[in-house]
Amino acid sequence: MNENVVDILIYLYENYMDSEQNPPSNQDEIHEELVQAGFPEGEIDKAFRWMDELARSQGSLENRDHASHAIRIYTDAELGRLDVECRGLLLYLEQNGILSPSSRELVIDRAIALESMPIGVEELKWIVLMVLINQPGQETAFAQMEDLVYNDIPVYLH
Repeated sequence: MNENVVDILIYLYENYMDSEQNPPSNQDEIHEELVQAGFPEGEIDKAFRWMDELARSQGSLENRDHASHAIRIYTDAELGRLDVECRGLLLYLEQNGILSPSSRELVIDRAIALESMPIGVEELKWIVLMVLINQPGQETAFAQMEDLVYNDIPVYLH
């Protein structure tokens, strides 16, 4: 079995965040359900840490002030993890108002936090979705991103 953190995030999203079903009341129950679903314990722990770090980071998101006309220069580490397609997707999402400069930075941070090398476009779409789901006032952006994820709409840069 070759599941990774993104697979666990997708499972959690599809089973709890995007459904009418109420999640178990504590993390231990969710952990046990993920084990029963066949996910490796180490990857489950990484996914929980990833989500905890996302929750902490989103709390400070409002305090970040990025100029909307600034050009994003990627570090060597980011270039090694985010290929040209991923960087193009981020640019597309920002130019179309789905990501703000602050949320883009959070997406990049959460993508780099994953241990998979490199990050693929499909994984990046899910990371964006997870970042947007809990941002107040981003319901429209979230819905647009959800369409991109589920309807497999190609992202073309014009």
